[in-house]
Amino acid sequence: MTSPAVDPAPETRPAAPEPRTGAAGVPAAPARRITGAVWAALGIVYVVWGSTYLGIRIVVETLPPFLSGGARFITAGLLLAAIVAWRQGPAALKVTRRELGSAALVGLLLILGGNGLVVLAETSIPSGLAALLVAAVPVWVVLIRTLFGDRPGLGALGGVLLGFAGLAVLTVPGLSGEVKIGGVVLVLVAALLWSVGSVSSARLPMPANPFTASAYEMLAGGLAALSLGLVRGEHHGLDLGAVSGRSWAALAYLVVFGSLVAFTAYAWLLQTAPVSLAATYAYVNPVVAVLLGALVLNEALTWPILLGGAIVVGGVCLIVSTERRG
Repeated sequence: MTSPAVDPAPETRPAAPEPRTGAAGVPAAPARRITGAVWAALGIVYVVWGSTYLGIRIVVETLPPFLSGGARFITAGLLLAAIVAWRQGPAALKVTRRELGSAALVGLLLILGGNGLVVLAETSIPSGLAALLVAAVPVWVVLIRTLFGDRPGLGALGGVLLGFAGLAVLTVPGLSGEVKIGGVVLVLVAALLWSVGSVSSARLPMPANPFTASAYEMLAGGLAALSLGLVRGEHHGLDLGAVSGRSWAALAYLVVFGSLVAFTAYAWLLQTAPVSLAATYAYVNPVVAVLLGALVLNEALTWPILLGGAIVVGGVCLIVSTERRG
């Protein structure tokens, strides 16, 4: 997924430092100055999070999906926890049992369910297609929050309809046999679980420090992914000496840049820039992912991917723009 462990634009709780949010999980934007540093951080979020799908596809070329995903998030979680303790003191990592349990649950939904299933799916479908299917997460978030009593506006509902129309077109490659339909279904389930985790994170007693929460989510989800990989027998016959150098490099890239640098840049954007501007990652990331998949891995740009992707991105744009006015 795009974010390492937390919903990139969740509805925030009163105790959390981020601003309040609207029906699509996109915070209402206060007036904030846009500086060169803001554009630099936004560029990092655009490119790095958009490139994580390519990184995942390269990792699973020679590494098992859940073991590699578990290793990624355990490493990233430990590094983030160390950074929090170094910058803010060990006390910043202290949480209550309820907060720890909530963070663990959200980590299972986001890391094991959301990211883990995407990693598994990318063993059989193109990275660009996976990114476009995941791009519909704001659509699922609107529907889930509606079930909790929120009332989205007509613009958000229109975005939902567009999003589902785009998803219907994007499933054509699976239905026609061009890609494995199982991989498409896995990503759709992953996006749904990610959305449930995103909404839940706004309603559970989470740690007030978003970096602390993210560290515990990464560790819980990473440990669960590692355990599932062992249960699946992914370690049987695994020869680390046979793993390609580019798979190792891609895994290191996901840990350092995908799970630490980009997340830190986004957290800084939420405190510094108009949040409606930061939320544009939702429709830029899939475009970056599709372009990188085509340029680096020669993934085919078929008409369902181009048309369906354009419709999904259009729906997400409508949802985000509606929230800007909210």
